[in-house]
Amino acid sequence: MLAMHPDCARCGADLPADAGGAFVCSLECTFCAECADALDERCPNCGGELLDRPTRTGKALKDHPASTRRQYPG
Repeated sequence: MLAMHPDCARCGADLPADAGGAFVCSLECTFCAECADALDERCPNCGGELLDRPTRTGKALKDHPASTRRQYPG
């Protein structure tokens, strides 16, 4: 199951699981739309393609909450 990280790994922007605008690679590195665009849709960690992260809402989000572990080192 997708970890649904709560923030952008590059700038720290909040990325709620129930909102669009997040991009992930196959290793689940997560970036906001602005950073994904600046990175030319390539993950700087693995070189993989950054794709739209699906949202998780309603009962699915309640039953399978998003991760609270932030990625941004700052």
